[in-house]
Amino acid sequence: MLNKLLIEQTKSRPRKSNDNGLVESKNGSVIRKHMGFDHIASEHADAINAFYEKHFNPYLNYHRPCGVPELTKDKKGKTKPEYLWYATPWEILRQLPGVCGWLKDDITIEQLEKLAGADSDTGAATKMRQAKRELFAGFNQRRIA
Repeated sequence: MLNKLLIEQTKSRPRKSNDNGLVESKNGSVIRKHMGFDHIASEHADAINAFYEKHFNPYLNYHRPCGVPELTKDKKGKTKPEYLWYATPWEILRQLPGVCGWLKDDITIEQLEKLAGADSDTGAATKMRQAKRELFAGFNQRRIA
């Protein structure tokens, strides 16, 4: 019957980033955790983008650790990721050989180090949460008015 209808079965493949699963996993574990699942009206887009640029992205890049997978093969040859090391995206980036070649011309390693060391992990999380509270409080005030 499926051949008659010309329906093909599709499924995602492991370690292939050209499918939407990679984006959706980031949305679920990072974005939705902080922003929630409710619809946010487009009139708030500028305020949300400013929050992401000033508070959320620096917190994620310099203060929130991520698991770094190390791929190992089992006896059957199946590749399996193991997470033995956790680091922030900035810590991972600065260990790459030739990291300066990946940066924009007007950005230096010293500037990024200064941003990373400007606050502690806990302090950055506290500031980000406070900015998020203020952002959401602004949404509620606009709705009431």
